[in-house]
Amino acid sequence: MNTESQPLVSIIMATKDTEPYLPACLDSILAQTYQNWELIAVNDHSSDRTPEILETYAAKDMRVRVFHSDRPRLIPTLQEGYKHVRGTLINRMDSDDKMPADKIETLVNEWLKHGKGTVIAGGTEHFVDDGEVGDGFLRYEKWLNDVAKRSAHYEEIYKECVIPSHSWMAHKEDLDAAGAFDSEIYPEDYDLTFRFYKQGLKIAGIDKVLHHWRDRSNRISRTWEEYKDNRYFDLKVRNFYALDRDKNRPLVLWGAGRNGKDMAKLLLKEEQHLHWVCDNENKIGRDVYGVILTHFEEIPRLEYPQVMIVVASPDGQKEIRRQLEKWGKKPVKDFWFFA
Repeated sequence: MNTESQPLVSIIMATKDTEPYLPACLDSILAQTYQNWELIAVNDHSSDRTPEILETYAAKDMRVRVFHSDRPRLIPTLQEGYKHVRGTLINRMDSDDKMPADKIETLVNEWLKHGKGTVIAGGTEHFVDDGEVGDGFLRYEKWLNDVAKRSAHYEEIYKECVIPSHSWMAHKEDLDAAGAFDSEIYPEDYDLTFRFYKQGLKIAGIDKVLHHWRDRSNRISRTWEEYKDNRYFDLKVRNFYALDRDKNRPLVLWGAGRNGKDMAKLLLKEEQHLHWVCDNENKIGRDVYGVILTHFEEIPRLEYPQVMIVVASPDGQKEIRRQLEKWGKKPVKDFWFFA
């Protein structure tokens, strides 16, 4: 086998109590059109038949390798899996989801066009066994697929996690350079995305669904405390100040609703002076946390401001984009949506 044109792909999969979904997941991996892969399946202290199912598949296909995590929870389980990879290209899988048959082939072929220094990211599609996918997940899916289509991952990075855990592929050396799964920060996929950004890795998007993502009531994004406030403002602000904030330039916070107030509390720990703007006549002129809110028309009068937008309404975001485009890049060169 030509390892340059068909490199070994290590698929890392943490598993915990996914007995009802695991066979379909594993069958979708075995059905991949690309053959040169290994599955590193790590059991995270399951209380159901998950370990037995894994061992049954491992007995049938030597590419399936089963391990057990010494420490509970997701990140330690991923760390355990990463110790055992043999491949040069890395992918992640969730044990309750399913792969399209050409997922790995598509990711590898795209990666070969770019090589090291590039992370490949594809689209995703949610599904349920019964009922309908929640509106929030459908909105996220639509946005993710649009980001992948435009390769706009870093442009949109502060809005939401632009590279979910299952839909990327990277060279092991690039993943090592970015810290792989060493960080203990949740959400682990969002934190990893910021580390890709910090490392200067290029993100190449694919306008294609490469993962079938199961929506179920007990998924950890619904049940874990770390995901309860899914705006992830602490994570976003920490990375913003590490990667993009220029304290020699004015900082503008745009939005005076709940998002604006919560974000202002975080920013005032970092900033001696904050420009806080909105278009709500009832709030303009008010003193909130020691900051006087002003009309957004103040922005062009500032000298090369950095603008942080925390307006959650899609219609409101569209209006803000139109206003920013109207002003052009001279007064407002750098702006980011944080909601």
